[in-house]
Amino acid sequence: MSYKSDKDLGLVLCTHCNSVFKVEEKICTKCNSELKQREEYSLVKTLSFTIVAMIFLFPANILTMMDVTTLGVSEKSTILDGIVYFFETKSYLIAIVIFFASIIVPIFKLLVLVYLLYTTKYNKTYLAKNATKYYRIIKFIGKWSMIDIFVVALMIVMVQFGNLSNITAGPAAIAFTVVVVSTMLATESFDTRLLWDKD
Repeated sequence: MSYKSDKDLGLVLCTHCNSVFKVEEKICTKCNSELKQREEYSLVKTLSFTIVAMIFLFPANILTMMDVTTLGVSEKSTILDGIVYFFETKSYLIAIVIFFASIIVPIFKLLVLVYLLYTTKYNKTYLAKNATKYYRIIKFIGKWSMIDIFVVALMIVMVQFGNLSNITAGPAAIAFTVVVVSTMLATESFDTRLLWDKD
């Protein structure tokens, strides 16, 4: 791949207004933002948040997501239990949405983050174009990542019937929130310009 990066040309891009300046410039003259040729500690931050998300992904899927108490009888359910329940009650759309939002999307985001880190760490510049596309995908879907927590919150509101039934969020809800926030922070911390650096 034959190209010259901003580093090669002695230029720096303002990530706020996309203006280009000589590397000697420290402040953008158009929007007054600080100019950085590369975000400091970008890889370290992305790696740290990715590891945290990986650790919490397991309890998010194994521990109790909801604890439903009806007439004194408590019933705990995980994310997978909820998906199975909605399939059994023929609420296929809700089941599919929860399956993708709670299981497929977090795993996909983590795989992309690992791919980005690998591509950058080992200077696989021939993968930079595809890696940038994947980055844009996970950045776009990031805002929908909290949908599972919203579903739980909605169900808690909908299924409260006075003293007959009570729903509380389980520890998996906290773990899942940590996963979502960590993947979002990892995505935001990653500087895509690093993908194109040859060294």
